[in-house]
Amino acid sequence: MRRIKDTEICLAYTAAVNDNSPYSFIYEQIEAQKIRVIIVFTPRLTAEALLESAIRLNVTDKIWIAGDTWSLNSRLPKQKGIKNVGTVLGVAQTVMTIPGFNDFTYAAINQTYCANDKHTFCNQVCNCSGLSAESLINSDPTYSFPVYAAIYAIAHALHHTLQCGADQCNGTIEVYPYMVLSELKKSNFTLLNQSIQFDKDGDPKFGSYDIVYWNQTGDAEDIGYYNFHPFVSFFINDSEIQWFSGEVPAARCSDQCKLGYAKKISGMQKCCFTCELCRGGTHVNITEDPYTCVPCKEAEWSAAGSTSCLLRAVEYVAFTDTESILIIIGACALVLLTVAMSVVFAINYNTPIVRSAGGPMCFLILGCLSLSSMSVFFYFGEPTSSFCTLRILPFVLFYTVCLACFAVRSFQIVFIFKIAAKIPKLHSWWMKYHGQWLVICVLFVVQAFLLVMSYSRTPPEPYRDVISYPDRIILTCDLHVRATTSSVVLLVTLCTICFVFSYMGKELPKNYNEAKSITFCLFLQILTWIIFATICILYSGKHILSLNALAILSSLYSFMFWYFLPKGYIIIFQPQKNTQKYFQSLIQNYTKTISQ
Repeated sequence: MRRIKDTEICLAYTAAVNDNSPYSFIYEQIEAQKIRVIIVFTPRLTAEALLESAIRLNVTDKIWIAGDTWSLNSRLPKQKGIKNVGTVLGVAQTVMTIPGFNDFTYAAINQTYCANDKHTFCNQVCNCSGLSAESLINSDPTYSFPVYAAIYAIAHALHHTLQCGADQCNGTIEVYPYMVLSELKKSNFTLLNQSIQFDKDGDPKFGSYDIVYWNQTGDAEDIGYYNFHPFVSFFINDSEIQWFSGEVPAARCSDQCKLGYAKKISGMQKCCFTCELCRGGTHVNITEDPYTCVPCKEAEWSAAGSTSCLLRAVEYVAFTDTESILIIIGACALVLLTVAMSVVFAINYNTPIVRSAGGPMCFLILGCLSLSSMSVFFYFGEPTSSFCTLRILPFVLFYTVCLACFAVRSFQIVFIFKIAAKIPKLHSWWMKYHGQWLVICVLFVVQAFLLVMSYSRTPPEPYRDVISYPDRIILTCDLHVRATTSSVVLLVTLCTICFVFSYMGKELPKNYNEAKSITFCLFLQILTWIIFATICILYSGKHILSLNALAILSSLYSFMFWYFLPKGYIIIFQPQKNTQKYFQSLIQNYTKTISQ
């Protein structure tokens, strides 16, 4: 059992047998476990009882490995029904003819009388009733030479212990067993061309085993050998074996697993297992541990049924990517447009169009649009802590100012045309204390405070997304959404208020209706971020960063295209509409319409 512990050999079932063993139960266990090979190390009589039980219980198609105690049995191979049990192979001591043994047996049997005739075999010279010289000579010769060599070895050991010479021994020496044992280990003599020696553990350094096969004629046929001195050599002529199944049988509990499958032991024996496919992200190394699906490292990946892991591809949107270049060009174009629009508005600062658009507030909005676009540049390249911070900070902070300006501007338009006449004191207070600038400053300070608090507690940091895709790592930023919730809530609230006020002023004079333009801009922005949020739910690759930058740019361009550019077009290409007289006529017409 210890010898096979670290080998590929498994014992599915073991049982100690004797004359009273329950053979029927033993064979039931063997059949239940589908065992095909049975190794029998027992005395001769027990082996005979075991094989006879197998014949009686109709145990068939097995491979029997016989020990040297019964492999040369002369009775069993001739037993009726023995061929049905299967194929019998065995090992036996190499049979050597001992010179003079036959003559000695004949002489001893004829001259000596054994008083106790109940003994089947005698360990002394005897003439037992019914025991002929031929029966002794033809009995199992397996141990003839080992017994012969053992007697000579002990004789040599006694010879040396008693310091015997050619004629006599030292009779004064008192012999003890340990003295004989010590000399026995030193044995070194030749017997029938065999060198008789023992190793330090007392095991013989001589001898060999024959591999025998019980052939169809009922004889034990030599088909090979196993020599263990002076070096180990083994040979077996398997062409001489006629297997019960007609072909070489396979004695295994389970077939080997395919590549990429790990063995899962069934029961107590490691040879009995089921095969389990290693899932993605794991692999099995059959040379090191065929029983475990080993997880890949974080930077590695594997498909289902892999025997090794591969390095993951690391992805991020580089500055040199086409999408990055196009978005950066778009951001630069926006900055140039804001500068150009600021110059146009500055030149025409005292005209009705500029004053109706917000006057000095227009320059604040245009400046904040340019500063908000700074965030776009930090969505590309390998993320760093500073890049992660600047992806959201400029946009959220300065976009808050833009929305605050448009919310105040929408409120003022609605207030002038619909509320001022009804609540003159509120209008007076608003104008006296510059309410629009007060609201913008308060919202800016509140948003700045919220951002500083959230970033000081949990600043954005680079993040390796190893979950979204098994074969790649997405380099992105962990913006800590919970920490920035308050800032986002303020931004959404401001956008909602702005949308409500701008929608209330949609029926004001056509060419004097800033509220309608603001409403349309906000509608485009809301639509943009809904589309972006939907894409985020469905997709999580590296291009989500480009889409985020594009959403920011789209929000900023909506104000530029639908609020400022139409006014710039009127200033440059329709100067007749940019007069005080034209605007007063629009207001008068609107007043007449309301009064009717």
